[in-house]
Amino acid sequence: MSRTLSAIVAVCDDWGIGREGDMLVANRADMRHFVRCTKGHTVILGRKTLESFPGGRPLKDRRNIVLTRDASFTCAGAEIAHSVDEALSLLGEDEDAWVIGGAEIYRQLLPHCTRAVVTKNHCTRAADTFFPNLDGEKSWRPVETDGGYVIQPGEGDEGVAFEFVTYERVEPSDADKGARYSWFDVAVDVVSTALDHVVG
Repeated sequence: MSRTLSAIVAVCDDWGIGREGDMLVANRADMRHFVRCTKGHTVILGRKTLESFPGGRPLKDRRNIVLTRDASFTCAGAEIAHSVDEALSLLGEDEDAWVIGGAEIYRQLLPHCTRAVVTKNHCTRAADTFFPNLDGEKSWRPVETDGGYVIQPGEGDEGVAFEFVTYERVEPSDADKGARYSWFDVAVDVVSTALDHVVG
């Protein structure tokens, strides 16, 4: 068994995830889904995300690793890391961990993730932070969809349709690697030929 690093996020149709530090869609079913996925595991989050929690306290029943540039930051019940490498070094070899935001933490850690669990809320809201559109990324593919849900009365933003989509990272195929190396070789040949003419 090896370590698995996954991102979990809720997005709108334009992959917006937040505005002024708040989530765009109130969806209690999504929150229950988040708890089921992350409870009992490690979560990696930014300082601002931590401060958005009730009382600014770490999530219970999880190991919390806070990634921040603030060298003086401390938080009871959480471990602090000041770089991506330091955060990853805190994880055990067989440990499952979840990246839970915010936007800058997703940006830094998504290249290290092999899976992303995305709640797609089918609406568009004014946003100032976004998650990468995995549907437009060749390095990611959807492998599981659990859909057909609608936010019910008393469960948040009533009437918004949503689904849970799991993506996995796709390793480049041998053909893709070969094509990339072939173009690199061509470029080297062109440069070498040009230099020969200049030197000669």
